[in-house]
Amino acid sequence: MRNIKLVLSYDGTDFSGWQRQKDQRTVQQDLEEAIEQLTGALPNTNACGRTDAGVHARAQVVNFYTASRHTPEVFVKALNAMLPQDVRVLEATEVPQAFHATFDAKSKMYRYVIDNGRFADPFRRRYADHIYQPLDVAAMHRAGQALVGRHDFHSFETNWPNRASSVRTITSLEVTRPDENTVWIEVEADGFLYNMVRSITGTLVLVGLGKRPEGWVAEALAAEDRAAAGPTAPPQGLFLARVNYDRPIRT
Repeated sequence: MRNIKLVLSYDGTDFSGWQRQKDQRTVQQDLEEAIEQLTGALPNTNACGRTDAGVHARAQVVNFYTASRHTPEVFVKALNAMLPQDVRVLEATEVPQAFHATFDAKSKMYRYVIDNGRFADPFRRRYADHIYQPLDVAAMHRAGQALVGRHDFHSFETNWPNRASSVRTITSLEVTRPDENTVWIEVEADGFLYNMVRSITGTLVLVGLGKRPEGWVAEALAAEDRAAAGPTAPPQGLFLARVNYDRPIRT
């Protein structure tokens, strides 16, 4: 059996997330059915992150085992011909048998996109959350630094408890304005809790709007109580942007 690694990009708008669900369209189901059509066998795919309904990916990493002798180039071309247009295979490589897309990931980076123009851009409504009031990006960035490091992020986890531990390590949190009408919140960590980035975003937005002081973010973290932090931002602004397998986590 060969172990094939894929890198995917997808528009999550019309999916009920990555993971297979009964009577729901998911990225995993569409991908596995395309692989089965190509190879004649239904695979069991592993993904680096289980994106939720409406969440997008620019670099989702997946691996699966197959007896097929197709080259990586054939996997890319054939799967893209079979998959719907909102999913693309960017690359395919054969990797060692022991590689696992989920467990071998050293860190992941999510980007949340905010449309901060006065009027909502109709061409971005599927890929950004519109907030028309001006946001103080510098204050959001400063407040967010309280979250960098190893902490219990229970205050930023919905549907608790859904993991054995709420402790995670955020290695980088950047809030920037790449252009006049756009704000990016980029969070890199060794792992994420359910709705963690969206909860962080909703919290930082309150700081950016001047509704909470910068120090409130540290207080919300220390409370270890979801009610102490801000709201959960909507899903359409969230992208799985990058997965790191080689470089170590900074501490």
